[in-house]
Amino acid sequence: MSEKLKNYGIILASGTGSRYGSDIPKQFVKIAGKTILEHTIEVFEKSPVIDEIIVVITPEYRNIAEEILGKNQYKKVTKLLNGGVIRKDSSYIGVSSIQDDEANVLIHDCARPFVSQKIISNCVKALETHNAVNVAIKCTDTVVEVKGDIIENIPERACLRCAQTPQCFRLSTIKKAHELSKNDKNFTDDCGLVVKYNLGDVYIVEGDVENIKITYPNDIFMAERLFKIRNTESMTR
Repeated sequence: MSEKLKNYGIILASGTGSRYGSDIPKQFVKIAGKTILEHTIEVFEKSPVIDEIIVVITPEYRNIAEEILGKNQYKKVTKLLNGGVIRKDSSYIGVSSIQDDEANVLIHDCARPFVSQKIISNCVKALETHNAVNVAIKCTDTVVEVKGDIIENIPERACLRCAQTPQCFRLSTIKKAHELSKNDKNFTDDCGLVVKYNLGDVYIVEGDVENIKITYPNDIFMAERLFKIRNTESMTR
């Protein structure tokens, strides 16, 4: 019987929050009494299928991250790494820190604190038979392709999905993707690297409309409401 692979969660929290428009990166903004970073780590900490967590942080704010990790004493967080200039660099730093011959790697945006235990478990399950997995939901809006302000194409909606995270891989596959793309600065999407370099099919795991990415200040109001609903539901069970 083959040896069971370890499951690593890599949380990318190295963004500067330029679109969010805050004095501090959005991963340190508090929602429902905790920073977004804390909420996201806790989801992976509580997951029964995750063995280790690697956090990749904005170097300038490493001291804040260290305070958060020290205060909470997460049992599964084994590494706090300084991130790179762009997301692709930070992903590479996280992936490269894993020394196993093979493993399962779930790369997740810190700004998605509502990822569910079901999604994480389904991703790990899918990695039993697939080398690359993307979480996605069906598009509810018509998507148009434009050039300037002119519509050039309207793709068939049934063939489109809205991608979320985590994006999940066998370690050997994502390491190979990053090796092949060392000089490619045009990609911010790990699954896109796998597709571009023809390293295999990317399997889709069903996401969740609540697995939102906090990008703009108005997203905070939506997040606060979601946490309030979830807390109310847990108290009435």
